[in-house]
Amino acid sequence: MNHQPVDTTTATSFLPMVSVVVPIYNGEADLPELINCLLSQTYPKDQVEYLLVDNNSSDRTLTILKTSAENCPIRIRPLSENQIQSSYAARNTGIRVATGEIIVFTDADCRPQPQWLNSLIQPFVNQEVVIVAGEILALPGTTLLEQHADRQETLSQKHTLKHSFRPYGQTANLAIRRIALEKAGLFRPYLTTGGDADICWRILGENIGCLEFAPNAIVQHRHRGTLQDLQSQWRRYGRSNRYLHELHGVDLMREMTAKEYGYRLARWLLKEVPRDIKKALAQPAAGIGGKATLVDLFNTPIGLLTARARAAGQREAKLPENAKIIDRL
Repeated sequence: MNHQPVDTTTATSFLPMVSVVVPIYNGEADLPELINCLLSQTYPKDQVEYLLVDNNSSDRTLTILKTSAENCPIRIRPLSENQIQSSYAARNTGIRVATGEIIVFTDADCRPQPQWLNSLIQPFVNQEVVIVAGEILALPGTTLLEQHADRQETLSQKHTLKHSFRPYGQTANLAIRRIALEKAGLFRPYLTTGGDADICWRILGENIGCLEFAPNAIVQHRHRGTLQDLQSQWRRYGRSNRYLHELHGVDLMREMTAKEYGYRLARWLLKEVPRDIKKALAQPAAGIGGKATLVDLFNTPIGLLTARARAAGQREAKLPENAKIIDRL
């Protein structure tokens, strides 16, 4: 991963054409806030286009996109991908009509901050850089599960950038030089998870260029607030690991045994719970009902729940044959 400093004088004058691709499925509720975030970008408006791709939504997503495109001071291009139900297929639809030198990706439920594009594009002043990953921070959460995920920094790119196989960036906040996509190919359209790692690893594996991290290029994202959504998220992480194992040979995650689960729960009940209660009593101002204390108190069982869900996803997943297909420009 490249860590060379960017010359700020040169970077200020480096303003390539940028295409922002956002796949959207039933995103009606998210669109107003997303578009407001795009309107707030400080990157020159005449140097960026926003390709918002409806992926066969059943709500008013496409209608809202078309209306927004007509009445918006930024360049919004509403598109449709109705053949394949996959965010990666939708991203490919956007890439194919993009005119930018740099293709940027985020999601409908993300909230890019005003300096996002400026910070994300700057590292590309170095011609060796072909991928830039920005940071993903949590939107303020109110539930115990959201607080837990925020404490663990579940969405942060620092986890994916330290992957033992190769670093990669999540498509919630990722930019790729167009020439790299021309050489390595687009997303696998039938893949349902793991496509961000796959495309980064294919580009890096072909030695097309290097990956840079832009910590000040920030998008915010909301953590899962219910147990059902949390388990679904971690099952998807498990499926992703299985798919990437089959596509790239990465190691599978070792599953915890029943004995290990029992030991961790016993340790939680006999050691961690008394410790956290004692801590709460020593700080009456915070109180045992304080959110931070509850996050501490339930950290272990939530962690075991997510580990179990991830293991189940990895164990049950099987890569579909058509998921091996790579689209080309």
